[in-house]
Amino acid sequence: MILKPGKLLVATAYPDPPFDIEPGDGFDGDLIKEICRILNLQLVQIKYEGENFNDIFLGLANKEYDVVISGTTITPNRSKQVLFSNPYLEFNQGIAVNTELKPNVSSFEDLKGLVAGIQKGNTSDEVAQDLLRKNILSDIKYYAYNEIELAIQDLSAGKIGLVIKLYPVISSLIRNYTNLAVPLQAETHEKLGIAVAKDNFKLRDKVNLILADLMQNGTLSRLQHKWISTT
Repeated sequence: MILKPGKLLVATAYPDPPFDIEPGDGFDGDLIKEICRILNLQLVQIKYEGENFNDIFLGLANKEYDVVISGTTITPNRSKQVLFSNPYLEFNQGIAVNTELKPNVSSFEDLKGLVAGIQKGNTSDEVAQDLLRKNILSDIKYYAYNEIELAIQDLSAGKIGLVIKLYPVISSLIRNYTNLAVPLQAETHEKLGIAVAKDNFKLRDKVNLILADLMQNGTLSRLQHKWISTT
């Protein structure tokens, strides 16, 4: 069930506020600490530093860690590689723009001709690709996963036209920029889950039982209230 006796090896990608701000800090940090407490396991946190987020799942197959928790959207493609827990949160993608350059954005048509900044391997790419096919976006600029703050800086400087990211995350990332806002959401209804190796049914089932208890006793609601003020 676990790779090292008495320990749970957990991979997370940073920065991804409010889910993952730094090791042990954020919604996911609090949640996985609670799961470890209930399982009576020592938490060992592993910082994923790859450029493409989807490659984080390779570490489960390669037995580098037991769990991925990183504000992770459950998708059909990812589910071919790993087992996901039952979902514990749901959000849309948010679209951030520079209000000095685009002060009156109220529809996707108002994004016409802009370049989108997207993290490699992020589910926001599906939204961007759809807008590109519809000839709304002029192009997509890809950033390494850990370069999301650079993308936000480029947006503030007018080097790109928008950034797409899960709504609570993009809202958190732009909080200190007076010229950025999130006027639009893409109705993606993305469900977040915890990933384990494809054959680790025992751990997945234990996590599901714990999530159900945390939902019932109000812990998940308390963590959401603590960390996710944009909902």
